[in-house]
Amino acid sequence: MSTLDGKKIAFLATDGFEDSELTSPWQAVTDAGATVVLVAPEAGEITGKNGHSQKVDRVSADADAADYDALVLPGGVVNADNLRLDADAVRFAKDFFAQHKPVGAICHAAWILTEADVLSGRTLTSFPSLRTDLVNAGATWVDEEVVVDEGLVSSRTPDDLPAFNAKVVEEISEGTHSGQTA
Repeated sequence: MSTLDGKKIAFLATDGFEDSELTSPWQAVTDAGATVVLVAPEAGEITGKNGHSQKVDRVSADADAADYDALVLPGGVVNADNLRLDADAVRFAKDFFAQHKPVGAICHAAWILTEADVLSGRTLTSFPSLRTDLVNAGATWVDEEVVVDEGLVSSRTPDDLPAFNAKVVEEISEGTHSGQTA
């Protein structure tokens, strides 16, 4: 039996995502036995900044965190900036915290968490240019390869993907975390 057998993981992204930050964690959780669903603001297909295309399984307006065991947020400046402007995507991400479910955010993905207002008192990392935004949202920002805070997994860049993927799988396998709150 694989670590994540029976788990259903949502990935939330839109055009302009950092390709490897979608494909590498996707592979890691599917290799561990999870079922994965791509959620995006619009139906059809999304394309990464380096050309990877991925079919959208569900639009954010119709997505419900109760249907998933965890959420993964790939980075990419354009992706993250557009997602934080989509009220349904923000609501969807925030609901994972309200339900105490694991969330992984890499690179610029933490921007959506500032909009979801779930970072007060939390410790995380991100691409360095987000530091001020995250601190202003109430978080403690650290410059580390991967940070785990009560089910919230964060990393800085594609270079951190091996550590990020391992911790995402570990946190999802552990299930809900009482300290993961909205």
